[in-house]
Amino acid sequence: MGGWAIAVHGGAGVDPNLPTERQEEAKRLLTHCLNLGISAVRSNLSAIDVVELVVRELETDPLFNSGRGSALTEKGTVEMEASIMDGPKRRCGAVSGITTVKNPISLARLVMEKSPHSYLAFAGAEEFARNQGVELVDNDYFITEDNVGMLKLAKEANSILFDYRIPIVGLETCSAGAAATESPLQMNGLPISVYTPETVGCVVVDKEGRCAAATSTGGLMNKMTGRIGDSPLIGAGTYACDLCGVSCTGEGEAIIRGTLAREVGAVMEYKGLGLQEAVDYVVKVRLDEGKAGLIAVSNNGEVACGFNTNGMFRGIASENGFMEVAIWE
Repeated sequence: MGGWAIAVHGGAGVDPNLPTERQEEAKRLLTHCLNLGISAVRSNLSAIDVVELVVRELETDPLFNSGRGSALTEKGTVEMEASIMDGPKRRCGAVSGITTVKNPISLARLVMEKSPHSYLAFAGAEEFARNQGVELVDNDYFITEDNVGMLKLAKEANSILFDYRIPIVGLETCSAGAAATESPLQMNGLPISVYTPETVGCVVVDKEGRCAAATSTGGLMNKMTGRIGDSPLIGAGTYACDLCGVSCTGEGEAIIRGTLAREVGAVMEYKGLGLQEAVDYVVKVRLDEGKAGLIAVSNNGEVACGFNTNGMFRGIASENGFMEVAIWE
């Protein structure tokens, strides 16, 4: 075994004009969560315990798009989703359409451990949560003033925010009977100076070489109610096996099409690639025209990240003393 390793992310695709204070705020949260995970794994917690612990912390802080601070649906409500996977036996649990559960990642783990299923959604997931006695809150708890403002802008732009911090130069817009024209707006119609957060995730390999992964999100700003993204989909947004653990972030529809998280393990297994090679291959080859990023660990203590956006909120650390918290390339 090569020792423990951990990585955490807060989303791929970053506004290049993101104010310095926002950057520092994000780095502080990532550093805090990374240190929380390092302390836990050093205390001999299993990988699955550590990823849940770290993602719970990210869900509790409103900075990123999970738990409190989640993006809002077209109706101004929050519908969250999360998944978790334990590598050794490929056990997994996932939830979608969560509206009252304070920590969706813990409900996903309960689905894995306390139900005969792998995935519960909407009313059924909420009923399961009540039966399990998890902490519940009003939907208003998850809604922040910033995101109310983001939803207003999205509606004014008549847009769903797919990867809503990635600028698209020369975005083409069409109207009935009119030719396409160039627009200075982002893909989602928001000014470049607007900051909005993204999906969170954590991957860990513990001292025993066990890998685990967890991902949690509020989804897209101004999304249709009932929309499900990549984050709760095992093999797309989250995957863990004997070889590795992976958590993805970015344009969910592209991640789903590329089954991105599973592909990392697949090319390691079938092509014999190392972890960073596998991550680089998947980001370059499997995303087509999509924009996304991912973090990954391997069972021999490697840790890696990759993205084809201009930045990704991330922190990584390993037993050999390496530690980095970064945003840009």
